[in-house]
Amino acid sequence: MIKHNTLGKYRWTICSLLFFATTINYLDRQVLSLLKPTLEEQFHWSNSDYANIASVFQFTYAISMLFAGRIIDKLGTKWGFAWALIIWSIGATIHGFAIPIGESVTACLGWVGIAAVPVSIAGFMFSRMILGIGESGNFPAAIKATAEYFPKKERSLATGIFNSGANVGAILAPLTVPWIAANWGWESAFFIIGGVGFLWLIFWFMFYEKPEHQKRLSAEELEYIQEGVDESKDVNSENAAEKLSWTKLLGYKQTWAFTVGKFLTDGVWWFFLFWLPAYLKDQYHMTGTSIILPLSVLYSMTMIGSIGGGWFPMYFIKKGYTPYDGRMKAMLMIACIPLVVLAAQPLGHISFWMPVLLIGVGASAHQAWSANLFTTVSDMFPKKSIASVVGIGGMAGGLGGVIVTKSGGALFDHYKALGHIETGYTIMFAFCAIAYVLAWSIMHLLVPKMKKIEF
Repeated sequence: MIKHNTLGKYRWTICSLLFFATTINYLDRQVLSLLKPTLEEQFHWSNSDYANIASVFQFTYAISMLFAGRIIDKLGTKWGFAWALIIWSIGATIHGFAIPIGESVTACLGWVGIAAVPVSIAGFMFSRMILGIGESGNFPAAIKATAEYFPKKERSLATGIFNSGANVGAILAPLTVPWIAANWGWESAFFIIGGVGFLWLIFWFMFYEKPEHQKRLSAEELEYIQEGVDESKDVNSENAAEKLSWTKLLGYKQTWAFTVGKFLTDGVWWFFLFWLPAYLKDQYHMTGTSIILPLSVLYSMTMIGSIGGGWFPMYFIKKGYTPYDGRMKAMLMIACIPLVVLAAQPLGHISFWMPVLLIGVGASAHQAWSANLFTTVSDMFPKKSIASVVGIGGMAGGLGGVIVTKSGGALFDHYKALGHIETGYTIMFAFCAIAYVLAWSIMHLLVPKMKKIEF
């Protein structure tokens, strides 16, 4: 037994790098939603136009997730993560050149005989596509790094901590983007926010190596990380995993449990990220810097869910549950919390703070759910296949997000034309509320008891 007072804490340095990468990831993807009122006024977009642009990111992200996990398994965590961040930072930055890019894209489409797409829409679609390709690597790489640097009993906590970077990014975005756009123009918001990722790369290359090659890691901490792992068995499993096809992985119910969980719930988080600025405008006529406070409060609430959700399963594990069973018990309780979102619209007439706070509770529960959902993969699969399985589930989550985004755009345009846009939001919030209970029920049916996959 390793004494905890002899342990080093270098693994938490790696966790902090993953936290900052995830923060940057969410900063970059949220800039467009915060600028939606400005851009739709300047370029005359409808809700469906915006949904089409947003769904290009989600669709590209979804398909790329399938390959990102595989590529990261091949390249290794260090270089796989680095390339992902380089690509997405380029994608984030070139949003500021959307108009000249759109002119080139529409010219190419016209040359091959494809019907003309408005320049602004084409330019932002291309930029979102590049962003989606790069950002798809964040979570497969981060989950893989967590599996490398943390013992199983700490993985959900570490995942919750780095995943809380999504919340910090969501908080920082409304605090910075409207102000930058108001003072220096919307293009500058993309240039400045998109450039931050390149700074992170310096620290990543300075501090990250695989644990067995990490000179800053003590022998005691390395032993603690590998506690309870039969290394020879795990190595053999990893070598076998290299030959696994996606078809083989899809043959396991464990893969489908994670995939269903992502498909049904990722779209809820996408909706909260991409549509809440539009919701505040449509329902309460709030735009520009007026949305800073409510969105900052809402996304600040999600910090509680992300970190608390990562800790919650440890309560059951200490009581004797297996890691997976403890996680599923915690996830059932977490899945019931978003039901409060059903009250967002009925109570919205009191004050805009009522839906903001209720949606904040639901979004916080999503982050708690997400931290545990990701960790079920490292519970059930060998390290070498983790990024691939996360990629499959991420693809499903992205496709679910496309469906939610496109449905939202169509609903909002339909009910706006009827003069009842609030009805569209009521329908979308109802789905957001029940998605987690539905997802947990299907996951439990597929994998009622944890069984580790061995190749």
